[in-house]
Amino acid sequence: MTEQQAIEALHALPRLPRSGASLERMQALLDHLGNPEKQFKCIHIAGTNGKGTLAAMTSSILTHAGYKTGLTISPYVLNFRERFQINGQMMSPRTLASLTQKVLDAADAIIAEGGEGPVEFEAVTAIAFLWFARQKCDFAVVETGLGGRYDATNVIPAPLVAAITRIGMDHTEILGDTLAEIAAEKAGIIKEGSVVVCYPEQPEEAMGPLLTAAANAHTSLVVPDTADLQQLKCRPLENYVDYGGYRALLQFPGKHQANHAAMAVEIALALWREYHYEIPDEAIETGLRDAKMPARIEVMRRHPLLLLDGCHNADGTAALAATLKEAGYDGNLVAVLGLLKDKDHSKMLENLAPCFEKVFTVTPDSPRAMTAEELEEEAKYHMDAEAAPSVAKAIRLAVDYADENNLAGVRQPLPCCSGPSAAAQRSGKVTPIPTKYAHSALYTGNIPQQQGAFCCYYQK
Repeated sequence: MTEQQAIEALHALPRLPRSGASLERMQALLDHLGNPEKQFKCIHIAGTNGKGTLAAMTSSILTHAGYKTGLTISPYVLNFRERFQINGQMMSPRTLASLTQKVLDAADAIIAEGGEGPVEFEAVTAIAFLWFARQKCDFAVVETGLGGRYDATNVIPAPLVAAITRIGMDHTEILGDTLAEIAAEKAGIIKEGSVVVCYPEQPEEAMGPLLTAAANAHTSLVVPDTADLQQLKCRPLENYVDYGGYRALLQFPGKHQANHAAMAVEIALALWREYHYEIPDEAIETGLRDAKMPARIEVMRRHPLLLLDGCHNADGTAALAATLKEAGYDGNLVAVLGLLKDKDHSKMLENLAPCFEKVFTVTPDSPRAMTAEELEEEAKYHMDAEAAPSVAKAIRLAVDYADENNLAGVRQPLPCCSGPSAAAQRSGKVTPIPTKYAHSALYTGNIPQQQGAFCCYYQK
């Protein structure tokens, strides 16, 4: 089996189970694999937004502290193997192929015995756990896929720390249509023997179920003190934070990311305070500084300004809009935007409208996608919008619009990928396009498929 064959085999598995929400399928799969989930200590992360960033920060801190640290995230952005990392390094293609075959063999055995085979995310999670166990990881930082209570990752024994990022309205058809219901599902990862670290500024309606779950599990709940959190002076769209004396220049802009940094510090302190793991102050600061995750209001270049963000729900667009406003960029930008049908389009567009002078809509590469024309019609209620036949064409239209309206010029032309793969662009395997478009490098691959929105912005 090759890497590509492994990925195709995993994608061929059902996305949703026949028998409904349950951990039984996942537990049966891990039982057949020798229960790898019991062979490492976990930090478990649930929430609506910010899970991946917090996971990256926490993993980076533990790695810099000298611990062998696994990281599994969902979804990936550029490369499927981003889902499986140890000490910041992705699983090799050969290992992915080998472990996929082992997991699929276990699934076949379960089906032969009359059981129900795993869905895709369960198989992917099993691959991660099997790899972490075989590599004898000290820790695994595990991001939930959806919810918490019945998420495939929740078969792990009580984690050392259960972290809950901000709760918002997303996946309401599965998790419930109130913040309290969604929070109760996310709180399913809270178990007796764990320390709970919660996002500061959590909506009041969501906080109640989290406090109840922590009380029922007889565990402490830690909320970072925002009075100890400062965003220090730096350039626009930089994020130099100080939390309780720990200082780092983050690679993630925005107040919400400063909150995630504070959570990561509290996770590290809980591991030191409650479990006596040695985590030097230098590891905390360096880990925060070095943590990376693409498409989180990512500054691709500054002259002219080009940003990339994978915001995919109303809270995500609100955080993006607040960050742009704080940096002084609201209202003087042009966007290329794609959305999925099962999102709260109206609220997302309402949040984004003050940021953009013009938006060019595109159709993401997903069966759940809104077409560019559908999005254009809805976006027109909020802002000036125009549908484009492709992402590449949208980029060209956006750059032309920027030129015609005296937006910032090109100082250092870059080659830009004119096809659908940002992975090629980032690796240097690019298709040059005319110089006037060369500043419009845009990721056009898995963000629209895996998330819900993708945007590029041109400074006026």
